[in-house]
Amino acid sequence: MKITFLGHASLLIEIDGINIVVDPFITGNEKAKHIDINSLKADYILVTHAHQDHVLDAEKIAKNTGAKIVSNFEIVNHYNALGIEGHPMNHGGSWQFDFGKLSMTNAIHTSSFADGSYGGSPAGFILETAKKTIYIAGDTALTMDMKLIPLQCKLDLAILPIGDNFTMGIDTAIHASDFIECNKILGYHFDTFGYIEINHKDAIAKFKAKNKNLILLNIGESLEV
Repeated sequence: MKITFLGHASLLIEIDGINIVVDPFITGNEKAKHIDINSLKADYILVTHAHQDHVLDAEKIAKNTGAKIVSNFEIVNHYNALGIEGHPMNHGGSWQFDFGKLSMTNAIHTSSFADGSYGGSPAGFILETAKKTIYIAGDTALTMDMKLIPLQCKLDLAILPIGDNFTMGIDTAIHASDFIECNKILGYHFDTFGYIEINHKDAIAKFKAKNKNLILLNIGESLEV
């Protein structure tokens, strides 16, 4: 499994030739100018919630590639109305896709489209393949529901928001890693704008002090899991 950081909370996950884009906010991110959305390959687009900094490029990428939107019922209906095929899910549900098993988890946040219309409840995803399992938390506060995840699976990597203000910060992400029993963390949702800027050196040191590995990728950089 190869994970490429596309900036903010956007990811490209490649699994055995299948390409999954997560929460595409690229063209609106000044720090991701070197990422060309027209060259992105996508078979699926996972959307955790409807905020503009997670869905801005979803329609464009879906129409360019024919990718299927996977999200909550309300978000999938929104894209169905735009002529884009989707697979609706909801919290606690799982589905076996051709890339692996996907489960939708709880997230504590809000969710609305840019026009103010309802975007359903925010969520995260657990992605289980035959070889590796990862948790994509989405935008969320620390929640006790995270303690349920180790009852379902053993994580090889957790992707957690660390920018604070709108989501968990460094300290609460460390607590989250305890809850989910995973010490290998890929940080995201940081540095895009002033509210969520972090000190990289301090963040890595705080995780290391708890015997945890915080990975901070440059935009366009990849990680093999």
